Amino acid sequence: MPPVQSLKTIDETHDPALRSWVESANAAGCDFPLQNLPFAVFRRRGSTERFRCGVAIGDQVLDLGAAAATGAFGGPAAEAARAGGEEKLNALMALGAPAWSALRLALSRALRAQSADEPRLRPCLVAQSEVEFDVPARIGDYTDFYTSIHHATNIGRQFRPDNPLLPNYKWVPIGYHGRASSIGISGESFARPVGQTLPPGAAQPVVGPSRRLDIELELGIFIGSGNARGVPVCMGAAEDHVFGICLLNDWSARDLQGWEYQPLGPFLSKNFATTLSPWVVTLEALAPYRVPFTRPQGDPRPLPYLDSPANSAQGAFDIQLQVQLQTPRMRQAGEAGATICRTSYRHAYWTIAQMVAHHTVNGCNLQPGDLFGSGTLSGPTAGEAAALIELTQGGKQPVSLPGAETRTWLEDGDRVTLRGWCEQPGAARIGFGECTGTVAPARALG
Repeated sequence: MPPVQSLKTIDETHDPALRSWVESANAAGCDFPLQNLPFAVFRRRGSTERFRCGVAIGDQVLDLGAAAATGAFGGPAAEAARAGGEEKLNALMALGAPAWSALRLALSRALRAQSADEPRLRPCLVAQSEVEFDVPARIGDYTDFYTSIHHATNIGRQFRPDNPLLPNYKWVPIGYHGRASSIGISGESFARPVGQTLPPGAAQPVVGPSRRLDIELELGIFIGSGNARGVPVCMGAAEDHVFGICLLNDWSARDLQGWEYQPLGPFLSKNFATTLSPWVVTLEALAPYRVPFTRPQGDPRPLPYLDSPANSAQGAFDIQLQVQLQTPRMRQAGEAGATICRTSYRHAYWTIAQMVAHHTVNGCNLQPGDLFGSGTLSGPTAGEAAALIELTQGGKQPVSLPGAETRTWLEDGDRVTLRGWCEQPGAARIGFGECTGTVAPARALG
């Protein structure tokens, strides 16, 4: 499949002067202006309606199937809108980049101020305050990468002070296959995980609730159109297989992981919960926020199958990321969560295109709805550390919170909220919404 240039260039849909007849989309600081148009699956809260696909515009959701039934769209956009009327995004994802681009353009024109489509599309809107969301796609496979060299170095330094970064890191995008069935949607609560740990000085392990529960600030990358088994995806076509990006918190039980991870890697320490934000922002919406992919001077150039002029010129994204932690005391007092991390995706050592190219170079076949995790997205400074294990230096220095509270690891009742957005002069703000999860007490062993 040849590269689809519309994913990489600015067109009329990105014009920051565009306004919508949905007035809330025009508000300053809005996550979902007309230039964004991300996708989710939703239904009215508390109803028995089936979930269906929707598009965010301001504080509203446009019911995509209902919009298609009005006849507002034609050609490839109409086919894409009909596919978006299903309970998950997989059918739309499978249509490929030309269909996604056609639908984006049609939605942009139909939702603009003075559009003739307003009378027939307005009844297709549902207030976001009245809906609940589900996981956006049927996720067949989930691969978690390790794309932040700062995170890898910070973690490695705790175990190998003299040699924190393993020699393969600068040559190969590191990843492992995770568990898809325990991926949930923002707003969920999950029980503290239980598993084996080896207490200090003990001769044998014990089983019980994790005492070193952590966060991992990541991005989720949804695959759109797949590739045939045995057919690698080259760098020039890699992004054409990516539908979009969401926020992802890959919760981690560090004490379980320390005991179980050798020789095969994490197991119970990672498979109990992964939380996604509901909105999937397309790469096309993010075009104004592309930045060059660079490496520190002296680092090796990627091998040819992981390298391309386009990736070097604009393969990275400047997505601002934030983590807030709200304790039960804060919640009871009506206080917002405290920011404990602020970083950017531009610091990642490997790009989305490189993840796709490497994942398939051995002939692995990706499928619509497959999910990649970017790995913990720590930046170069202490305030950009995107996991408690880094912020607390392995539990040695607790994080200070308002009200004289501290945290070394997550406690029961703690609520973590991830946020992401892109913002710069001359471009519309593109937001990702929120990704929120709350830790519930561990369940008793039977």
